[in-house]
Amino acid sequence: VAHIRQAMLQDGIALCGFFAELEHRLAQGEPITEYQIGEMLLAHRSQRDHFVSESFGTIAGYNANGAMPHYSAPAIGSLKIAGDGLLLIDSGAQYHCGTTDITRTVPIGTPSAAQIRDFTLVLQAHIALARAVFPDGIAAPMIDAICRAPLWQAQRDYGHGTGHGVGYFLNVHEPPQRISYFAPNTPEYALRQGMLTSNEPALYRPNQWGIRIESLVVAQPVAQPQETQFGDYLCFETVTLCPIDTRLVDATLLRPDERDWLNAYHTQVREKLLPFVSGAAKNWLIERTAVI
Repeated sequence: VAHIRQAMLQDGIALCGFFAELEHRLAQGEPITEYQIGEMLLAHRSQRDHFVSESFGTIAGYNANGAMPHYSAPAIGSLKIAGDGLLLIDSGAQYHCGTTDITRTVPIGTPSAAQIRDFTLVLQAHIALARAVFPDGIAAPMIDAICRAPLWQAQRDYGHGTGHGVGYFLNVHEPPQRISYFAPNTPEYALRQGMLTSNEPALYRPNQWGIRIESLVVAQPVAQPQETQFGDYLCFETVTLCPIDTRLVDATLLRPDERDWLNAYHTQVREKLLPFVSGAAKNWLIERTAVI
């Protein structure tokens, strides 16, 4: 796990540089395409220590293309990032010290009230799983409903699993664990201490926009056990280090504990990355981790 944290640190540094460059170039009116997003990410990651390769081809979908979970932008003819909308970026890298997989959705121009509402619901789902406490060895599909509950309450959902296992400098999708009610509820899907899993709730509106927030989490023993009579319990530690874009968050819809989680996560991201970034990347990191 210590090595995985180092991979997340290297990836977080690269992502600060990438997002700072992306926002600057878009503000200057540069015609950046979805396909170029992957090239920019690779350029920043390839400068990091222990980098080997991408862990999969970048998924960068703008507006309607973001509503296709496994969209692949063509090298020729992909959409230009312009106007108003949502840009979904799912990417990852292989480092000698671990494998990363992250999705962030960011606003381009001025987001609509409906987009902000959808994003806030996805964020609440993400937070619900990030804060979950569960029995050691529980079948992973059993905790899927914890994540989906905020979306279900608003009569929304997404058609893929919430979490997949991630290898250690191996496959970015690695069994046995699958947090998905589509998966069989059987012992081989048990969640155990030390497992690295994705937390990626989403919401897709075909022909309009897609939203996904994905970070990687490690199953750890609860810090302060309240009981011992009922067995061992685990929780998740979020190890991905990258801000969640609060320009898409309606803070009035968040409960105090949800807001506290988001602010605490951003404090952690800022404190861990700030010593390693400078210039525009540093300014971007400070701005995107501001308290809400």
